[in-house]
Amino acid sequence: MKLGLTAGYSGASMSVNLDLVLEAERLGFDSVWTAEAYGSDAVVPLAWVGARTSKIRLGTAIMQMPARTPAMTAMTAMTLDALSGGRFILGLGPSGPQVIEGWHGVAYGKPLTRTREYVAIVRKILAREAPVEFKGEHYEIPYGGPGATGLGKPLKSILHGRKNLPIYTASIGPAGIACSAEVADGLIPVWMNPERFDLLAPSLEKGFAKANAENAGKPGWQTKSLANFDIAPFVTVIVSDDLEKARMPIKGMLALYIGGMGARGKNFYNDYAKRLGYEEQAVKIQDLYLAGKKLEAMALVPDRLVDETALVGPAARIRERFAAWKASKVTSMLLGAGQPEALRLLAELAG
Repeated sequence: MKLGLTAGYSGASMSVNLDLVLEAERLGFDSVWTAEAYGSDAVVPLAWVGARTSKIRLGTAIMQMPARTPAMTAMTAMTLDALSGGRFILGLGPSGPQVIEGWHGVAYGKPLTRTREYVAIVRKILAREAPVEFKGEHYEIPYGGPGATGLGKPLKSILHGRKNLPIYTASIGPAGIACSAEVADGLIPVWMNPERFDLLAPSLEKGFAKANAENAGKPGWQTKSLANFDIAPFVTVIVSDDLEKARMPIKGMLALYIGGMGARGKNFYNDYAKRLGYEEQAVKIQDLYLAGKKLEAMALVPDRLVDETALVGPAARIRERFAAWKASKVTSMLLGAGQPEALRLLAELAG
């Protein structure tokens, strides 16, 4: 089991808990991950961390695809990877229509189509086998649509990037999970119950099968399977003798995502909670949250959902629950933890 530390994104003021990152590196953590919503970006804090560390890998969870052209993302990835000595992991996601259209001011489009095209272009740039040309539904390189000068020409990256730079995508829906298995090297399924891998398995196998059918016989192709694909969910860890108090921050986060991350008829996290077995609660949490009753929504988040998706409570309780994670097909745990003692406990358990 590999361990990662999630640094997340900022609140009203920007800060990075570098002491915690350095402790994770000292403990042998595999990676540290930054994020972005509509405040701090994922790249600048990661570069800051990369300059102050030497071994821990640097991941984005996630960079919002519609916010950047594929070429800009590839340029950023190659640059940070080179400066960090080959430590970068490119984590991508479509985000959601509220952020993409409401903040970035661009069309949300078709997330799965975008993901396939985006990853394909980034891989072409990294490969440097030829000047990049691409014609898809979302992206056209060189651009020849409305407003084009006609002067664009295919280009090859000046910088020689790492051809096998790992690319992860974030998804929780069946089609998105299949897409990740098809085009990426790892999946970030947000939060998950390690004992409900059945929610992921059929989609993963579908994606692997498609990738293998399309690429079989190509030079250097390795058959895709769970043996060479990383499953890397977020797992919040809070060590405390007060179990109820430890659950509260996670209930707040789950209420926000299940209730407020998206519109009533289009909330991926609400749908995910229903697939996890909490259909009735998901409906009520969303109703309350959208009505402005956030504390009541938070109170409705089941203790069991918190316990299934996070590690909270006394150390002995966390040790007991960790067994389910270690026995699962999860290969990386991206830990949301603000306590050095939580990092030390998980390093001991995973070691």
